Amino acid sequence: MEEYLIETPSIDYMNSHVQEKVQELKNQSTDDLDYIKRSYMFVRDEIPHSWDIGADIVSKTASETLINKTGICWAKSCLLAALLRANGIPSGISYQLLTIADDDSEGYIIHALNTAYIGNKWIRLDARGNNDNSQFSFDKDQLAFQVRSELGEIDYKNNDDDLDERLVNILAETESLSEISIDFDCNFIG
Repeated sequence: MEEYLIETPSIDYMNSHVQEKVQELKNQSTDDLDYIKRSYMFVRDEIPHSWDIGADIVSKTASETLINKTGICWAKSCLLAALLRANGIPSGISYQLLTIADDDSEGYIIHALNTAYIGNKWIRLDARGNNDNSQFSFDKDQLAFQVRSELGEIDYKNNDDDLDERLVNILAETESLSEISIDFDCNFIG
């Protein structure tokens, strides 16, 4: 379980901005479950997805996502993991391979979401935002996207302890959101 609590370059929860937000959320929370829900709601509702708002800035870490007040799902997942880990709640990252368009004509993208260890079980939380499907649930997955296997989409249902190195590298090499290469194949995980 230790690997789901450590700070990483992407999940930089010791950053002063992250620590300040952690304290604010802790002060508002009644217990760990309430803290997890408040953290999730904060990332989902108050940190818009960069593509949704037309932002060109590329947030590369949890702290940058908080400072920039925007990020793509990869960065938003790092922020939620940082908020949880900073409060001693194990958290990881999971992925889905989704079509870019409503069909497979434009290729695929990797979507990142979170895992959190709550009361003796792992749950998945998708703080992408701007989607009615994405809700906080302790009992079942309520993710932003339902996988359509007939289009080659995949829900990997994995639980990684950090953002995948390939995604970290893409973010590190990118200065503008429009530069991000998003077309992936189904061999991404493994």
